[in-house]
Amino acid sequence: MRAVQPGHEILFIPRSEEILRLLEAAGRTCYKSEDKITDDSAAGFVGRIVRSGHESVIEHANVTVRLIVDRGVSHELVRHRLAAYSQESTRYANYSQERFGREITVIKPCFWEEGSPEYAIWEEAMRRAEEAYMQLLDQGASPQQARAVLPNSLKTEVVMTANLREWRHVFRLRCQKAAHPQIREVMLGLLDDMHSRIPVLFDELAQMFAESTPC
Repeated sequence: MRAVQPGHEILFIPRSEEILRLLEAAGRTCYKSEDKITDDSAAGFVGRIVRSGHESVIEHANVTVRLIVDRGVSHELVRHRLAAYSQESTRYANYSQERFGREITVIKPCFWEEGSPEYAIWEEAMRRAEEAYMQLLDQGASPQQARAVLPNSLKTEVVMTANLREWRHVFRLRCQKAAHPQIREVMLGLLDDMHSRIPVLFDELAQMFAESTPC
């Protein structure tokens, strides 16, 4: 059994200047102010669009992200419907194979410190689940049958594509303290990454959650 940290990888995001030029072209269509486009007008225009709440304009740009989370978090993630998803399948992935290291991989819970009594109980439960899974496969069960004993903490990879308005909505919901700590752990890191790439679109959200911690 292998225990790993959750994480993210941005698979596709246009360059900041390309995104801003696209959004300015789309947004100025509404006001028929295309004549005001200059070499450096995009950031200011998009900033005003976001502050005014005219967020339909920013739906014209998509970002694709690979999220490495546990199965429980993935169940929350895919509830955001204005997005496309591709997820690692436990029907077809056979973790007893060499390419998986003949072991399951689980996500470390951020709310229990390694060495604590709670972490030890969780770790033992993960090992028992792995043992039961491997035994079922050895007895001839298919991966889709043996997965019945796999834990919520099982690592899964989800590729998610959403427009920028939807990403802002996801961050508002999943970075706040009321969110589950494990989805907040991933989304705070992703927000920081996106903010560093396109500041004007995420400035106020980055400030809103600047002092937030996952657990």
